[in-house]
Amino acid sequence: MDLDPMDSANSAAEDADGKGMDSRTAANARLSTLVAITVALLATFLGVCKVKDDNIVQAMQQAQAAMLDDWNFYQARNIREQVAGAELDQLHLDAVGASPNKEAGYRDAISKYEAIVKDQSTKKEAVRQMAEEAQKTYDSLNYRDDQFDLCDTLLALAISMLAMTALTHKRWLFGIAMLPTFFGVMMGLAGLLGWHIHSGTLSRLLS
Repeated sequence: MDLDPMDSANSAAEDADGKGMDSRTAANARLSTLVAITVALLATFLGVCKVKDDNIVQAMQQAQAAMLDDWNFYQARNIREQVAGAELDQLHLDAVGASPNKEAGYRDAISKYEAIVKDQSTKKEAVRQMAEEAQKTYDSLNYRDDQFDLCDTLLALAISMLAMTALTHKRWLFGIAMLPTFFGVMMGLAGLLGWHIHSGTLSRLLS
């Protein structure tokens, strides 16, 4: 029986195509597995960051409430000091030219209001320091909250790009997705570990 050269060539081509298809299928399967593992890890990391961020937000609310209370109390102390100071000035004016039998009463009243002014001034200063400390605490917590916001944004972008990678099986798209993944994880670790890494521009854009 004679062999047809064309049949042999077609069979070889089919074998080559089959091997090529198997190779592409295997490569796509490996890429899909890599994407799935990456997304799972990022979702887990985002969950941990979310818990920490929620705790920080609660602490920020407490610090803000304490700061507002302290500043309100500061204003109240300041008003008391001013009222006592005005009364003290009036007593000094009234004491001028007062009869001898009233001088002792004016001196007692003046001493009393001087003590009130001094007391309110001292307490006002203490409250001011408490308010400023609460403000510093709030600012420090807000700094870390911004880090977690950046982490959420970057990793959300990364996961979207990974989803596109799973659909298209484009390896170059997976490589691009690693850029927001890297910076998102870095910002998340900065928030968790207290690193001083921050992007004011992006934070203002997201605020």
